[in-house]
Amino acid sequence: MADTQTELGCDRGAAVTRSMLGWGVVAGPFYLLFGITLALTRPGFDLTRDALSLLLIGDLGWLQWLNLVLSGLMSIVAAIGLLRTPEWSRAAGLLVGVYGACFVLSAIFPPDATENFPPGAGGGEFTTAGILHFVFGGVGFVGVGIAAIIAGSWLGRRQSRGTTWSRVAGVVIIVAFLAGGALSALPGGVGLLWITVLVAWGWLAMTSIAAYRAIPHPAIARR
Repeated sequence: MADTQTELGCDRGAAVTRSMLGWGVVAGPFYLLFGITLALTRPGFDLTRDALSLLLIGDLGWLQWLNLVLSGLMSIVAAIGLLRTPEWSRAAGLLVGVYGACFVLSAIFPPDATENFPPGAGGGEFTTAGILHFVFGGVGFVGVGIAAIIAGSWLGRRQSRGTTWSRVAGVVIIVAFLAGGALSALPGGVGLLWITVLVAWGWLAMTSIAAYRAIPHPAIARR
């Protein structure tokens, strides 16, 4: 196999790794565009008041289920790509994989209805599924936050400000999620959760791009 690759002038391993890392760039925009589209078409849903996870509830909840599962699987593939990246932290790669897995698990256990959504549900009831949804969300976002802090050293060796922006992103993800969860009943709480989501996906995309550039070009002649 190695001889065949050499003859063809192609490093298949590098090509596969780069392809995997590409999903880390795609996952965030996919999740956000899919989720916001659903939010704008669901009666009674308010982006300034309701978390996207509430879209799991109701007759069309399967669409948000699909969004979470596909986004989670893309993140897991990106995590494998990171683990295949030279000198990348194994702990950080595994935590990104946990982040993706928690998206999938969050889709299985829907959140509890609130007093505002779905319309007429009333809210105020706590269920096992709702608690598990929040727990998996917490594990996922705290995990990717820690991954960002750990990965700061690797990024710093390749970018002049890589250490700083990655570690700051990690702290923002963790703090914003914990504060947003505690204040989720208030408009400001939902805003903090939006910050969590945007920074987490942004960090994964930028880190995947940095790792992509660290992989040797698949075409051996172009190295």
